[in-house]
Amino acid sequence: MLTLDDYHSAIALAEAFVGEPPVSPENHSALVAELLAHFSAESGRSGPRPSSTPERRRLLKALLTVRRPEPLEDAAWSKLDQLFHFERLERAHVDPAELPTVAERFARCPYPFAESTLLWQGDISLLAADAIVNAANDALLGCFQPFHACIDNVIHSCAGPRLRDDCATIMRLQGHPEETGQAKLTRAYHLPSRYVAHTVGPIVAGGQPTRHQRGQLAGCYRNVLDACSRWGDIRSVAFCCISTGVFGYPQDQAAEVALRTVAEWRLDNPESPVAAVIFNVFRDDDLDIYRRLLNAPWYGCHGTSRGR
Repeated sequence: MLTLDDYHSAIALAEAFVGEPPVSPENHSALVAELLAHFSAESGRSGPRPSSTPERRRLLKALLTVRRPEPLEDAAWSKLDQLFHFERLERAHVDPAELPTVAERFARCPYPFAESTLLWQGDISLLAADAIVNAANDALLGCFQPFHACIDNVIHSCAGPRLRDDCATIMRLQGHPEETGQAKLTRAYHLPSRYVAHTVGPIVAGGQPTRHQRGQLAGCYRNVLDACSRWGDIRSVAFCCISTGVFGYPQDQAAEVALRTVAEWRLDNPESPVAAVIFNVFRDDDLDIYRRLLNAPWYGCHGTSRGR
């Protein structure tokens, strides 16, 4: 298994990403048209191009989604960074420090670490946590289906192609598909977060998850926290609802695993620099599930009698 020590230097994980200054608003349309022409030619796509800037940007997004992680000249990287930097500044970002903890939201919340646990509903790509978690597939290269609504596609589309390139570097070093329950850490590039933790959850093909699959899902949460803690400068981690989308894990059972595993990990790792954990949900039914579980007795966590 490829460890953090094995790959972090290959993707310059310790170097803060700065990139190019954003394109100016008056030059935005021209840059989109130029990049569309470049990647259309690269892909061999011919035919008329859209006339409006939003339509051109949509087509460019599709071309970048299906593009394999292949070499790109410095000038093209520079222009991509200008575009993605501009778009990052145009999007509203959410600062976890401004969000209420579950202790503040729910009176007498029994969940361990309620004072440093957050529950937030929204688009995780807007969250300026130190690290956000991506529910990846075992190729770890992002989604190649244009406009697919999975979190993998959303994160890669907002971060930009450098994220896929880093994942490709990791996978070349590893030499085999990512194992379920493991985690890899990359920079976040044009996301408001600084890092992305990629993890592959178990696929539940109908019915109930097995004991082995429950262990794999718990491994996702533990290994993400292990990697973030080991890296040392990550104080807040935002988890998506791993495996509950197209991977089919029942939402309520996945939430139970998530809350229990994170609580146990934090109890077992009191010296970790990870000081805040955010449970990010997107759907209303997931929000209801987490609200209910956070307000339920947590006798399932070993060591909860030790207090928070």
